[in-house]
Amino acid sequence: MKTRRTRILVVTDSAEPTAALVEAIRHRAESGDVQFRVVVPNPARAELHLLHPERHDKAHEAEQVLDKALPGLEIAAGGRVIGSVSVRNDPMDAIEETIFNEPVDEIMLSVARHGFATRLHQDLPHRLEHFGLPVTVVPPGNPH
Repeated sequence: MKTRRTRILVVTDSAEPTAALVEAIRHRAESGDVQFRVVVPNPARAELHLLHPERHDKAHEAEQVLDKALPGLEIAAGGRVIGSVSVRNDPMDAIEETIFNEPVDEIMLSVARHGFATRLHQDLPHRLEHFGLPVTVVPPGNPH
């Protein structure tokens, strides 16, 4: 009996993946049959309306960077990686939108942490606990 692939949502605030993120993907891919879905929150300023031209320009720029990075991610993943830039600016919103639209078994995060939110336990890993999915946190760093 064939088991299905584990679907891993990778959320990074940089369209160009860091060396640590690439290594985390490589390491996770070695442990089983997985499919990676990379989502980059929209890099435009949060206060911009969803239809504001800058929001679309920033997303387009990030998509171009992500498209160039995908072959390297696919080598690390040992297979196809799906990548996109969300229309949402907030990582939590981008994650929720993805989870509500497609099946996800695990989440891998590589986003900047905010100290105040961490102290209040309102940081992203804590906020994701209600989904009941395993969450792996990869420290953000310099792009690969």
